[in-house]
Amino acid sequence: MPGPTPRSLILDLLSTLTRGSMPVAALVEAAEIFGLAPGTVRVALARLLASGRIERDERGRYRLGSAAAPIQAVVQGWRDLGARSAPWDGSWWGVLDADAARRGAAARRHARALRLRGFRRLRPGLSLRPANLRVGCAALRDELARLGMAPGALVCTLRDLDDASEARARSLYEPEVLRAGYRDALAELEASHAHLASLPLPEAMRESFLIGGRAIQRLALDPLLPREILDPHERDALQRALRDYDRRGRECWAAFLARFDVPHRQAPADTRAADGAARLVAA
Repeated sequence: MPGPTPRSLILDLLSTLTRGSMPVAALVEAAEIFGLAPGTVRVALARLLASGRIERDERGRYRLGSAAAPIQAVVQGWRDLGARSAPWDGSWWGVLDADAARRGAAARRHARALRLRGFRRLRPGLSLRPANLRVGCAALRDELARLGMAPGALVCTLRDLDDASEARARSLYEPEVLRAGYRDALAELEASHAHLASLPLPEAMRESFLIGGRAIQRLALDPLLPREILDPHERDALQRALRDYDRRGRECWAAFLARFDVPHRQAPADTRAADGAARLVAA
């Protein structure tokens, strides 16, 4: 199975910290498990440091930087999906963006922010999602801005769509595709969990990182639809299985992290879904 990039590996490992930081030696040794050369890790560290995604402490050890916090919060939100949703009154939240000429990194950041919060493009300049998140429109507007939404975009509540627009908006989410994704991820978790204990430790670390990461990616990108569009029971089953698998993954990585005096709260998981705008938008 494809491995992480040096950048995603660094961000994922640093996301396990409860406090403190991680030395370069730990990052380099972990990279070797995935066939990544030390030089590529050091180059990625320099670029992430320059971008503010990571920070270096007085001992030369690394931790996540403030620039990584908004997206990292989205990725780690897979644990409380149910608590984030609210009953749906049939209204929608819309993002109106008249700057169709936006290009490059700004356009990718804008599209990524919307994708991370479940928006879909209804027509040029208008993306929307069901208004069923507990945060409310004002808080969602602030969160989208932190995630990279274009400054000139307007976030608002839409009600009473015409019948054709309502039907098209609901169809943008392809419920059957989402259900199939939940089932595939659940089957992969269960198959891996069944044999993970029999693998040599480096292989178990690698497999738990990759398979757990794919499941986290799916839940982190989940649009969190109201049950009027998609019944959540298959997503909830995947989330329960991932909680169990995450505990097993922590066991696989615990000795390695302890050897480098790294406090951690969860298993490293491949979060490339939130570490690459082009890949994310295409997801």
